[in-house]
Amino acid sequence: MFARKVAARLKPNSLTEFTNIIEREILPWLRTQEGFLDLITLAVPDGSQVTTISFWDQKGNAQAYHSSGYPEVLKILGKLLDGAPYVKTFDVVSSTLQRTALARPPKGEDLAQETSSTQLATAHDEPTV
Repeated sequence: MFARKVAARLKPNSLTEFTNIIEREILPWLRTQEGFLDLITLAVPDGSQVTTISFWDQKGNAQAYHSSGYPEVLKILGKLLDGAPYVKTFDVVSSTLQRTALARPPKGEDLAQETSSTQLATAHDEPTV
């Protein structure tokens, strides 16, 4: 797994708009990109600085995004940024995200059937709280 950290200063009072754009425009688009796994957005308490960390299945897919998609993201967010963002890349050496991704059923698997099977298998177990 591979990660991209992008840190930026925001113009005053623009954190809410930044967050809305990330959640409503950029994240849905990122989910369509090959190899994209997750995005975390962090902000300092006063909202003047943000950091996003995106996770990718492999370095090549992150690099493809950096070359083609990232310039578009900068155009969308440019009016909110106070200066150029700082980008740093990482190999992920440990993460619970990797374990979570491995535990997910393959796309197209019938989750309703899986739930029914699980309910039948645990019907005789003691209830948990």
